[in-house]
Amino acid sequence: MTLQQQWVALQTIFFKEIHRFSRIWVQTLLPPVITMSLYFVIFGTLIGGRIGEMGGFSYMEFVVPGLIMMSVITNSYSNVVSSFYSAKFQHSIEEILVSPTPNYIILLGYVMGGVARGLAVGFLVTLMSLLFTKLQVQNLAITITIVFLTSVLFSLMGFINAVFANSFDDISIVPTFVLTPLTYLGGVFYSINLLPDFWQGVSLLNPILYMVNVFRYGILGISDIQVHYAFMGVLAFIVVLAAISMHLLEAGKRLRA
Repeated sequence: MTLQQQWVALQTIFFKEIHRFSRIWVQTLLPPVITMSLYFVIFGTLIGGRIGEMGGFSYMEFVVPGLIMMSVITNSYSNVVSSFYSAKFQHSIEEILVSPTPNYIILLGYVMGGVARGLAVGFLVTLMSLLFTKLQVQNLAITITIVFLTSVLFSLMGFINAVFANSFDDISIVPTFVLTPLTYLGGVFYSINLLPDFWQGVSLLNPILYMVNVFRYGILGISDIQVHYAFMGVLAFIVVLAAISMHLLEAGKRLRA
């Protein structure tokens, strides 16, 4: 394929993904905003007043960056895993695989769709958070970069899960038993400095902890971990997951009937 043809193929996949989740926005965009609003009310307003300050900020200010990142993670992941598995289940993915479209264009198109939904939900949740607290971004470049890289990372993870899934039930296993525990234990609602030394060490094994803390650093200027180490870790994960995804596409296993 020529570069122009590849560009058309990429646009086709990407805009198909945009149309897919925007067409059913009541199911894809609205629920996470409502869910995060309940978190703001319960943890920020009702409980936060009793907890007091954390890291020199009110509890509401402390928890908002983590909740925004949580919405980005879950929606980037769920968009790709549900979309690609549906294409595999309906055997429509086979038509793309036998076409001249390069595998990296297919992967990039789906990942861009996941990133678009993740960032859209994150933006809406951020707007909703302004009803509860004021956000003063300390470092815009770090904030935008980490939220984008996180969205890419979990879009790739959703793609891999979709390839290995054998049923619609399988695409909910990772969010239920992996993403949810890691997110809740990833410093969204607390600083790991409150934990005993042993559990602080255990928490450092959680990759979501690094993403949440870097995003919090970009907004509030505070972090429990070294920011540059977090960026290195996220980039390394992206490279590994992208390589795995490309291998799965090229091998074609679990993709063709």
